[in-house]
Amino acid sequence: MIVTVAGCIDYDSAMAKKLVIKVTAGADAPERCSQAFTVAAVAVASGVDVSVWLTGESAWFALPGRAAEFELPHAAPLPELIESLLAGGRLTLCTQCAARRDITEKDVLEGVRIAGAQVFVQEALADDTQALVY
Repeated sequence: MIVTVAGCIDYDSAMAKKLVIKVTAGADAPERCSQAFTVAAVAVASGVDVSVWLTGESAWFALPGRAAEFELPHAAPLPELIESLLAGGRLTLCTQCAARRDITEKDVLEGVRIAGAQVFVQEALADDTQALVY
């Protein structure tokens, strides 16, 4: 925490400049899934450097059309959230999760990369980074 001369907390300096979010939930846990994408999209809109990792059941959302099948009442449409992430952040599909689902680089949405644990750890442990798992 950074405290100014006046004794007030300097939230702008104390806040992480990068956010790494690992999404483990998909249609199997819709509220958790939606929360992850919503937080990521809000962070992107706030100017934070955001990296979202699709793992487990969320891996399916790396494929064209799959987000359109996701529905959760009173939640932002998943395709719109993913669009904002692709426009202002990074969206990565876990290598092992892709392999288990026979998903290749030619199958995924434009802008989605496939990478493994080493890259995730590197991003999550970078300076001024906050990591979240949903």
